[in-house]
Amino acid sequence: MSRHHYAIIDIGSNTVRLVIYLRNKSGRFKEVENVKAVARLRNYLEDSGELSEDGIQSLLKILKSFKEVTDSYELDQLVCVATATIRQSTNQDEIISRVEAQIGYNMLILSEQEEAYYGYLAVVNSTSISEGVTIDIGGGSTEVTYFENRKIQYSHSFPFGALTLKNMFVKGDVPTEQEMRKLSSYLKDQFESLPWLKGRNVPLIGIGGSARNLAQVDQSLKEYPLAGLHQYSIKDHDIQFIKQYLMTLNFKKLQKVEGLTKDRADIILPAIEVFESLYDVVGAKSFVLSRKGLRDGVFNEQLTTDFGISIFPNVIEESFNELASDFDINYKHVLKTTDIAMKIINELQEHGDGDFSFTEEDVSLLKRGAFVYNLGGYIDSESSSQHTFYLLANRTIDGLFHKDRLKVALIASFKSKSIFKQFFHPYKHWFLKEEKKKLRLLGAITKFSFSLDSTRRGIVEDIRVDIQKESLHMQVYCNQESLPEEYQVEKQKKHLEKAIKRNVHVCFQPYEG
Repeated sequence: MSRHHYAIIDIGSNTVRLVIYLRNKSGRFKEVENVKAVARLRNYLEDSGELSEDGIQSLLKILKSFKEVTDSYELDQLVCVATATIRQSTNQDEIISRVEAQIGYNMLILSEQEEAYYGYLAVVNSTSISEGVTIDIGGGSTEVTYFENRKIQYSHSFPFGALTLKNMFVKGDVPTEQEMRKLSSYLKDQFESLPWLKGRNVPLIGIGGSARNLAQVDQSLKEYPLAGLHQYSIKDHDIQFIKQYLMTLNFKKLQKVEGLTKDRADIILPAIEVFESLYDVVGAKSFVLSRKGLRDGVFNEQLTTDFGISIFPNVIEESFNELASDFDINYKHVLKTTDIAMKIINELQEHGDGDFSFTEEDVSLLKRGAFVYNLGGYIDSESSSQHTFYLLANRTIDGLFHKDRLKVALIASFKSKSIFKQFFHPYKHWFLKEEKKKLRLLGAITKFSFSLDSTRRGIVEDIRVDIQKESLHMQVYCNQESLPEEYQVEKQKKHLEKAIKRNVHVCFQPYEG
């Protein structure tokens, strides 16, 4: 099978980055190279508006090193885009021609509207947030958008970024409290000049390196147990705490803060002030980090254009289809397992006299957990539960927040009460007691349903349940001989019995249509 590689170079005001993607068999892009160089091009922008010769030489040097990497791949496509500093420079035509002549890259300068749009596009194609405000702080500009029902409503580009704000308001390496107050006042005025930002009471979604660094510092301070940054959520008091903590450090100590990259040590506090000020103006519910940004938006457009769309209809469904492709999930088997599980919870709810109730969220979790149940068997069948939990809990699943991802992992990896407790323990403070009981029940139902299709023949046609105070009688109607399933059910029913606190009696019957 031929391998299709695509590259994008993003020339920002602070950093220049090269990312190379491999388009896999499911049609999604996987990063195979991610190279960053700190350019600080904004500092080379002269009073005349020109990018200085030193700045151009710095850019060309970086692009030459990137070309050595891109030349080592057979690329289907290479896109080179530039944002605020090149866009604002009066000698941009000269820069474009010199890059093309000396490097061979055709550099495209994105407009303010395009830069904002691609950030928005990346967010709606990689999260399940239907309404929100996005913010992308670059070195020389800040893009904000508001979207509703996943459609962009407003966008704006402010002519300031983390670097320009630092140069405008901060004299030393670390801002003083007075400098931060002046910066805060300036930012409030700027954001309040856009009526469509005020009091939205929606998530604020941060894009770009400064947002990533904020999330990384927060995770480090909390000793956060899960891997991954995408869709990580931070509350306003966390942002305030981080700002106050960093303000107590001198520059040398700031450079050593866990989660903060050294090249952002002098601009992180102005960037945090931007997030905090916008959070207040928006009246945000939370600050959500999007690992996907401008570069991903450009490639999302490339990918979805093939299908005549710009937005994925269902982000979570796309993510689970990707999991199915990556781990060779048997669609027929998981759909039958899901069907059986749904029959069981419907029967429990209908005949349980109020002992069993399942919300829409419970049903969604059950379906997702059943779809990826025992996924870790792809790696090793003997320790499939452990592999399943680790993979799902620590892999970015576009569309699922971290806690939801953890819930799916706990259901899909369910093996026994003791293993469930082992996986659950590090996160026990995340959940109420009732949530824990419900997750264990959903896991037990999924495992039991899995045993009812253990031969993958899809023989179960219907299920009927009679629930007594101390017992549950289940009639399972099958379209073929069911001895292997009967054996598996007898082995596995104890887990369901413990979860529902009743003895389970299963009777297999021929299905007569």
